[in-house]
Amino acid sequence: MSPDVDLTVLKPGRHALRERLLALDNRLFEFAAAQKWPAAEPVLPRLSRSANHGLLWFATAGVIAASRTPRARRAAVRGVASLALASATINTVGKRSVRRTRPVLDAVPSVRRLKRQPITTSFPSGHSASAAAFAAGVAMESPTWGAAVAPVAFSVAMSRVYTGVHFPSDVLAGAALGVGAAFAVRGLVPTRDQVTLPPRPRADAPALPEGEGMVVVANTAAGSSDRVRALRDALPRAEVVECLPEEVPEELEKAAARARVLGVCGGDGTVNTAAGIALRHDLPLAVLPGGTLNHFALDLGVEDTRALAGAVQQGDAVRVDVGRFVCGAKRGIFVNTCSLGVYPELVRERDRWSHRIGSWPAGVLAALRVLRADGHPLEAEVGGRARPLWLLFAGNGTYHRMGLAPARRMNLADGHLDVRVVHGGRRPALRLLAAALAGPLTRSPAHAAVQVRRLRLSGVAPGTLLAYDGEVTEVEGEVSLEKVPEALVVYRPLPPED
Repeated sequence: MSPDVDLTVLKPGRHALRERLLALDNRLFEFAAAQKWPAAEPVLPRLSRSANHGLLWFATAGVIAASRTPRARRAAVRGVASLALASATINTVGKRSVRRTRPVLDAVPSVRRLKRQPITTSFPSGHSASAAAFAAGVAMESPTWGAAVAPVAFSVAMSRVYTGVHFPSDVLAGAALGVGAAFAVRGLVPTRDQVTLPPRPRADAPALPEGEGMVVVANTAAGSSDRVRALRDALPRAEVVECLPEEVPEELEKAAARARVLGVCGGDGTVNTAAGIALRHDLPLAVLPGGTLNHFALDLGVEDTRALAGAVQQGDAVRVDVGRFVCGAKRGIFVNTCSLGVYPELVRERDRWSHRIGSWPAGVLAALRVLRADGHPLEAEVGGRARPLWLLFAGNGTYHRMGLAPARRMNLADGHLDVRVVHGGRRPALRLLAAALAGPLTRSPAHAAVQVRRLRLSGVAPGTLLAYDGEVTEVEGEVSLEKVPEALVVYRPLPPED
């Protein structure tokens, strides 16, 4: 008996349909190999090699993220996440399930062949899966960037047949798997467009076709110059005032005295100042995101200049709630969050280091220093009982978790303060992490959550820090938090009324 033949293995039976499909696949491969593609010879082999190990897509994600818009950053992250899932699936399941040999290269001209031929099995195509996953993931967040990436992804997929390393069916199967991976990621982390924010309560606000009557104050420290230029192009008759952070409150007051609509471009702290002035002057507020996080604008559905300009031109606006804190003669508002405990300490430490080492490194350093500190940062009486707390968080509106995505508000006029508490105890880092993962769960030894209209704390120690929309102040004694329903009129894109 020949050692190359194992008679104990049953010979597979004939599968007519499978054999016809494989034969068709082979004929298509040979047809592609016989075609003359002179324009592709200097491009496709290089493009195919550049996509090895996803390098092309990581570089593309960097370019997309560098555009500095929230939608583009989310598109880049979603594209990379989809690629990672597709690649993991291909390497752990796909290649091991169907051990198909690579095509014979006899019919492929030598000028097209790769210098290093792949040694893995042929089905499905990992390059095609990665390309399709990245392009689909990007398109789910940003159709504009998706349209730009799609031709490159298609070329990478076609290059695998062109260079002779895959059959057409390998490419099709890989592309289908990649698109499926993008949809799977969207199931875990929904896109913002999947959730339609409540369009009510609608508010009466002036429609300004060219922006006449709107005065926009832009914080130059927020890196918003590109958006300001775009806003000037979209609303040429709007007045735009660019100023330094310390000049923002004064310029907003001046703008409110002469504006029909008060506009602001900056981060959450700048938006907080503008919201307070708009409330005092009873003016509608137009918010153009220009900071790092822009929670308020993004939860409104205003992601860029186009969205804001469209709402202002159409007069589309809603009423939103505002949170308010009072401590003796000290009072203020918040449109996002108000917190006591670890977070204000972290903000203070971050601000101390950010001008030396940058915002993100300063944030990491601040977290390490605060969480390693001894003693609870907050002790207060809640419901008549003194409690040590690591964190008390009050959100202006209920925060909802979307799959594995960070929480966001779907309704900015729900009348609720979303109060989360992390109880005192040992190992604050673990307790805070457990609270973050618990989301809205209320039965936890480390974490509690409740939705209320008002909250009162007493016995707050002197010098306790309170953070509101990224700003920090000191409080002591009694601190009251309350909700002011539908207090502020803001522009946001709205669907047409039925």
